[in-house]
Amino acid sequence: MNTTEIIRTFISWFGSILSGAIIIRALLSWFAVGNTGGPVFRLLDDITEPIIAPLRRIIPPLGMIDITPIVAILLIQFITNVLVGSIH
Repeated sequence: MNTTEIIRTFISWFGSILSGAIIIRALLSWFAVGNTGGPVFRLLDDITEPIIAPLRRIIPPLGMIDITPIVAILLIQFITNVLVGSIH
């Protein structure tokens, strides 16, 4: 495996991990009502909040639905694809 392939793999892996963390955080926010102070939720919050917080300032909630995680995942996938595609 050459350096280019390693970088492309790392970027893809990193984007997948971030997307997965956002999905898990969103699911936990639905089912762990009142139990958001646990270590798993704090870890996910530490990982995902720097991505989600700026988007929340731009994207208003749709009633009771927060679409920010969906937008964050789409942005992560787009940026990942652009970065992987730009490495030759």
